[in-house]
Order: sequence, then structure tokens, then C-alpha cells
Amino acid sequence: MPNAGILIERPAEGMAMKSHWVSPMLRRILLVNLLPLVLLLAALLYLDQYQNGLLRAEVTTLREQARIFAAALGEAAVRDDGTAPAGLAPDQARPLLRRLTEPTPSAQARVYAPDGLLIADSRVREATGGAVVTEPLPPPVERGAVLGTIGAIYDRLLAFLPHLGGTPLLDIGPQAAGPDWQPDVKEELRLTGADDKRVMPPYIRRTMDNRLLVTVAEPVLRNRASVGIVLLTREAREVDDSLLAVRLSILGLFTLALAITVALSWYLSLTIARPILRLAGSAAGMREGSGRGGAMPEGLLAREDEIGVLAHALSQSARALWARMDAIERFAADVAHEIKNPLSSIRSAIETLRRIEDPEKQRRLLAIIAEDVGRLDRLISDISDASRIDAELSRVAVERVDIKPILETLVEINEQTRGDNGPHMHLEAPDERLEVQGVEGRLVQVLRNLIGNAISFSPPNGSIALKARDTGSMIELAVEDEGPGIPEDRLEHVFERFYSERPKEERFGQHSGLGLSISRQIVDALKGRIVAENRRGPEGRVTGARFVVQLPKA
Repeated sequence: MPNAGILIERPAEGMAMKSHWVSPMLRRILLVNLLPLVLLLAALLYLDQYQNGLLRAEVTTLREQARIFAAALGEAAVRDDGTAPAGLAPDQARPLLRRLTEPTPSAQARVYAPDGLLIADSRVREATGGAVVTEPLPPPVERGAVLGTIGAIYDRLLAFLPHLGGTPLLDIGPQAAGPDWQPDVKEELRLTGADDKRVMPPYIRRTMDNRLLVTVAEPVLRNRASVGIVLLTREAREVDDSLLAVRLSILGLFTLALAITVALSWYLSLTIARPILRLAGSAAGMREGSGRGGAMPEGLLAREDEIGVLAHALSQSARALWARMDAIERFAADVAHEIKNPLSSIRSAIETLRRIEDPEKQRRLLAIIAEDVGRLDRLISDISDASRIDAELSRVAVERVDIKPILETLVEINEQTRGDNGPHMHLEAPDERLEVQGVEGRLVQVLRNLIGNAISFSPPNGSIALKARDTGSMIELAVEDEGPGIPEDRLEHVFERFYSERPKEERFGQHSGLGLSISRQIVDALKGRIVAENRRGPEGRVTGARFVVQLPKA
């Protein structure tokens, strides 16, 4: 009977796939889930570092420029007549400040007195007629609504992400100061006066009209005393341009990652989800009986991954299941047929017993009834044993069994219990251990069945040989007798249920015809093989029968 536990016909491939740390399907799933996330996270963190680096470079450059302005004002625009404390002269500071800022049209410089009073502004000029004109900073660059939205989203997103470089430099809050921001001049002068090495922190912000402004403050010194503060503000358009280029690159990278994700998802759908649905459909068809032979789509069986293994497993399981069901049906029919014969005999004997009054004939009929009842008892016992074998072997774990001591014990039992004309038995086996994978009790049952069959066909004072040898991956056992042998066309039929080919002198009904069938059932369950053949002499004449059992070596 086929074994329902068979998984696939390609165990080597199955074992090869199990040896991989990561299976092909798992690699595809990990690639789909991790690749876009890793790329996007790395890009966002890199942008944060890149933006802070650009801003620090802008601050450094602007601070050096403010120091130059402060030094120039401290040397050329300070009124120091010796009668009053030194201070900045507005008439000298204004033109000097304009000349200093002319090379930088995107910058605005302001000079404040120590009391916070504005002395000079590079954007304030005297026009013809004495009018005062304030020139605003150049208008912001129009980058389009989409690009502006992208920048705003990036800034907001970076505000919530962990910053590898420390506190973010850019202020994007709603209270961010505009171009007219100025520090507390009195407080700054007080602090710098208390600590000559103190550097006033920069202020970087994005205004409502999308300007990125950087402001630094430097004290104007005269004889190591602060006479004012220079406030230098510049629009960092180069930073915005660089950030825009990087953001567009990240947007393209994200689009590419998204496209790859969609493509891989579609690929997984074609290679995993749809084949599984096809497997489910095939399984449903097998359940309904349309796939009785365990048929699976050829494309699924040809696959070399887990889907292919699953397809083979379902196909083999379906074949084994239907074979088991067919065997059960045949077994039930055979049992009904075999039980019907003794029951018919008993019923006929009882009906006859009622009509006759001869005591001798009655005793004969009662003896027939007793024999048929005994035959039924043996038949039912063997049927019960045969029906339990599969369930028992599926629950009991196989173990290492040394077959040689079992053979020696069986030979000793036969020699001690044989009759006057019973056959002799001898063992031919090597000295080393012969270990197989099996269940000891069931192996003994197989050997006893084969020995009992050999004893039945052996001539008086005949010889029965038990042989065992190691063939490499298998242990081979053989039971040989000197009987009439087996008809050539019956060598395979002897293992069928209820088949009986008994000696003529043996009384009918002594055997149920299940012994050899049970033996094959046990050997098949242990992944072994049992065959029957005839022994032949030098002239080709049949000299007896031989039953050969091969079992996996432990």
C-alpha cells in the first residue's frame, strides 16, 4: 500500500533547499520590504547633515565678512577727540558701510550704537534733494509652487526626525524673524564686554516669503572697547539651490524606489500569490474528486522553489490519500467476501442440523461449525492486526534494531520446538552487527510469518536457511526453504490479501491469507522492500522458495 507520508520524489533537492540560511522566497520578501525603507531613511538623514553643513559654512563666511566690516568701522568711522568717550560717527559710518556691502547685493548691514540706536543701514541712501530712500533686499527667487511645497515638507519632516548632528540650525517656526530682526544690542555688548572670547550666536530662519536668511553680529572695537555692533544679514540662496538639487535627487530616488517596490510586488504576486491560488484550486478539485490522481499544473511542478516543493507534496499526498482510500475499499470488499464464506457454511450446517436426527451426522456438523467459527476468529484477528499496522507505525518512532540477535533467537526457538520430522533451521550471517531502522516487534512479526510459511512448505526433515548481509545502504534478510516453490505467475500475487496457496495435506481454513500481505505492509511502512522468488539448482529446476527483505541500514 502506498505510504501517505511520502512528501516529494526529489529528496535531494528538498534537502538542498533546507540547507540555505535564507530561502529564495524569503529573500524576495525581504528585498521588497527593506530596500525602499532603507534608501529613503538614509537619504533623509543624509539631507539633514548636508543642510547643516551648508549652513555652518555660510555662517563662517558671513562671520568673517562681518568681522572685516567691524574692523574697518572701528578704524575709520570712530569719533575720538579726547573730550568725550569714543563713539561711531554716523557721517563716516554710513558711506563706509555702503562701500563695504556693494560687492554683496544680497546682504544688508546695520550698525548700532551701544544704546541700541541705529547709526547706519546699508539699504538706506540719501537721494537727490536730501530724501531718504530704503532699498529692500532683492526679491526671492521664484521656484514654483511645487518646489516650494517640497521644500516646506522636507523642512517640516526634518524637524521631527532624529538629528545626527545635534540641534537643527534652521528655524522654521511661525514666529521666525524676518529681515528686520535685530539682537538686544545692550545685552550683547554687556556679555561681550564681560567675556572677550564670547561669540554671538548666529540666527538662521526662513521667512514667510520663503527667504533663507542668515544673520551674524560682531562688536565694533576701538582700543579693546565696544563702540557698537555690526549686524550682517544675507540671503543664503546658494544653500537653497544646493538643497533643491539634493531634494530633487531624493525625490527621484524615492520615485525609483516606489517603482521598484511596485514592480517587485507585482512580481511576487505573479510568482507566489497566484501560484498559491492555483494550488488551492487544485486542492479543491482533488477534494471534489476531479483531481483523483493528484494532478497539478505542470508549471508549478517544474518550479525549483518552495512553491514547487509544495506542489509536489500536494500531488504526492493526494495520490497516497486516494490510494489509501481505494485500498480501504478493496479491503472492506475482501473482508466482506472472506467473512461471508464461513458464515454461509455455518448457516448451511445449522439448517442441515435442524433436519437430521442422526447423532453421528450432528457431531460432524457441529465440528464443521466449530472449525468455521475458529476460522472466523483467526480471520477477524488478522484483519484487526492488519488495520492497526498503519496507525501504529505512524505513531511509533523507528529506532536502531540489531537484527542478528533476533535471527539467532528465532533459530533457537525453532530447533527447540520442532517436531520429529520438522525442518531444521540454520543462520548464515556475518560476525558484525547488522542494525536497521525499524520497530522490533513488527520486524519479529514479519520474520515469524516468513518462517511459518517456509515451515508449511518444507518437506519432512528439510532445511530452512536464514541469511543476513550488509549490501551498503540496506540490510538484506532472506528466508529459504526446500519446498515446491511458487508458480512463476504467482510470485507477486502471494502478497495480496486473502491469497492462499497452501500445501495439499494442510487442512483448509488454517490460514487467513493475510500473513504475507501484513508482512509487505510492515516492510513498506519501514521504507523497505520484500520480494518472493524461486531457488533453482544447477539444471534450472526449482529447489525451493526464497523471500528477500531489504531494510534501510541504521
